[in-house]
Amino acid sequence: MRKLFILGVALSALVLAAVASGSRDGSAATVHLHPHATTPAVPQELAPLLADARVGTAKYATSLRRAKRDGYTTIVTKHIPDMGWHFMNPKVTRFDVTKPPILVYVKRAGRWQLVAFEWVFPERPATDPLPGAQYGSFAAACHYVDGTFQPAASEAECRSRSPESGARFGFWHPDLVTLHLWAWYPNPDGIYAGPNPLIRPFNGD
Repeated sequence: MRKLFILGVALSALVLAAVASGSRDGSAATVHLHPHATTPAVPQELAPLLADARVGTAKYATSLRRAKRDGYTTIVTKHIPDMGWHFMNPKVTRFDVTKPPILVYVKRAGRWQLVAFEWVFPERPATDPLPGAQYGSFAAACHYVDGTFQPAASEAECRSRSPESGARFGFWHPDLVTLHLWAWYPNPDGIYAGPNPLIRPFNGD
């Protein structure tokens, strides 16, 4: 129970720190919503930051095991169609494009591949942390230790076990603003888009 409490506190610290820096029923499409970017072009001023991001996370590109060893052990979600699995490092509480708090993976023939990063905020940052940033949302939800989650307006509504899988309760979060960055996989809808049609072939893996 103490561990689960710490995870909940860590997530709260993450979203609060991100703002301070300036910044299931399994139906992911209705819970994790991201607007599509208006253009697939990468803002010119983002290019050097994107290069830094790739250098900083290259060791995780094909090694979820390495990412977990470095602290990305909390499964925020199981596979979300056209998006992937979300793994969080609760110790990352400051905005740093080279060390994102959430890594997004897909499985390809049983192998893990890093495709994107995600940051979360309690409200839209007054100053965009990345050039041309576009945002989505993640409705308040109860999360369970296996990555399943259920929408819930308050933690009091969370069941001790996942209605979907029976897994133990992990943490609850309020409505969040999300920032998705397709740093390791192209997205024809834009680098900040949410769903990625090119990920669709891996939805069954």
